[in-house]
Formats: sequence, structure tokens, C-alpha cells
Amino acid sequence: MHRSAPRLTRILACAAVPVMLVVAGCSSDSDGDKDKASSSSPAPDATKSEPAVAAAKFAELPDPCKSITEKTVTSLVPAANHKKGTQGKSSDTAARGSCSWNGLDDNGVKGSQYRWLDVGFTRFASDQALGSGADRAGNDLTKQLAKVKAVEGAKKVVTTPVSAIGDQATLITYDLDKTGENFKYATIVARTGNVVVTLTYNGAGYAGSKTPSAEKITTGAEMAAKNAVAAVATANESPEASTSPKASTKPASKTTDKATDKASDKAAS
Repeated sequence: MHRSAPRLTRILACAAVPVMLVVAGCSSDSDGDKDKASSSSPAPDATKSEPAVAAAKFAELPDPCKSITEKTVTSLVPAANHKKGTQGKSSDTAARGSCSWNGLDDNGVKGSQYRWLDVGFTRFASDQALGSGADRAGNDLTKQLAKVKAVEGAKKVVTTPVSAIGDQATLITYDLDKTGENFKYATIVARTGNVVVTLTYNGAGYAGSKTPSAEKITTGAEMAAKNAVAAVATANESPEASTSPKASTKPASKTTDKATDKASDKAAS
């Protein structure tokens, strides 16, 4: 009995050694695996950034008062006070601009017809934080439409999508009573690239003259809106784009010489 006790102690002590070795071995392998995993994992790319937003299509805005052709202005506002239009104030003409025409066509005892036409442009640049110019313009278009629909006193408000005017366009027509007369309104909000065009045309009859039809006002607004959208594209054309292939094949010196000759002939006469 006394001899077996030390022997049992030695057996237990020897049995404990492999267990400790196994535990130590497992711990060592685990650390090794961690080292391998960390060394094989790709390091985060500190230079990685968000994808760049699309570039804005248009960099320039047209002269607002020249965006509607003279022919259109004469047709829509025949008795305009200022044929060349009245330009609106803007703190940044590269980003926004506007112009308006108005006048009363007095027909004596037959009454008078009043017309108002105005156009506004807003250009949005592409911004990494705010989004592309086109997307920002689309958001603004939605806001502008909401403002038109919320005009105080507007009656018979009708909203209609319009095709063939920019990338997207919406027409809003409504009636509005003011100065004792019923005015017919047509507003078109259109987006062309990164530019929003807002055009309003309205009219009324005075002194017994009939109120213009909604169809006539709408047709006029669409015609003017097409002028305005086309003006945006024209303002951003490069000199090369406006040069015809036939003209470009002629030597520049000869063209200059002809122009000089004409100027000389005029001076001589």
C-alpha cells in the first residue's frame, strides 16, 4: 500500500505531460493560422474612392432674351413693350438666367388682348457629393412642377407629359382670375441634359375681348419651349460643329481674301 502510492503519483505526473504538450501544440498552431490568415488577407486600399459621377452635358447657358426667336416673340406677344425682352436679375448668369416679354394689343372698340411670356434657365454642374448634373436637374424639375401646381388661386389645373421637348417635359395648364379677368396659363418645365427650362405663357381679353382659348395658349407655350431648348444646345456648340464639311475644305486664306475684297469694295464705293 505504501509503495503503490508513490508509483501512482509518478504515473499521473507522466500522464499529465502529453496533455500539456497537446494543449501547447494546439495553441501554437492556432497562432500560426492567425498569422497565415492575416498575411494572406489583402490590405485595405486607402486610395479606393467612390465611382466618379457622369460629366455634365452642357457648360453654358444661352442669352435668355435671345433664346426665343424674334419670329416666335412677335407671334406670341405682338404688342410687346420691349421686343428684345426684359432680362431678369441673376447673381450667377452661368448657372441661371431669365427673360420676359409682355404687352397689351389694343384693338379699340373691339377690346384688347394681353399676353405675357417668360423663360428661365437653371444649369446644374456634376458634383461627386451631390450627383450628376442630369440627376440634379431632374430633381429640380420635380420641384418646379410642384411649385406650379401650388400656384395660389389656380383653377382647372391639368398636368400632361410632353414629347419632343428636351429629354423630358411636362405641361401644366390652369386658369387664374386677376385684374378682374380670367387668364389662361400654360407652363412647360423641361429638362435637357443638366439644364432645366421653365417657360410660361399666359393671356387674357380686356374690354369685352374674348379670353384666348387654352389650346392657343398651349400651342404658343410649346413653340416657345422648343426654341428655348434648342438655344441651350446651340450655346454649347463648338466652332468646329458649326462648320460645314464643304466649307472646311476651302483654304482659309482664300475665304479671308474674299472677305477682305468685299470690305475694300464697300470702302471704295
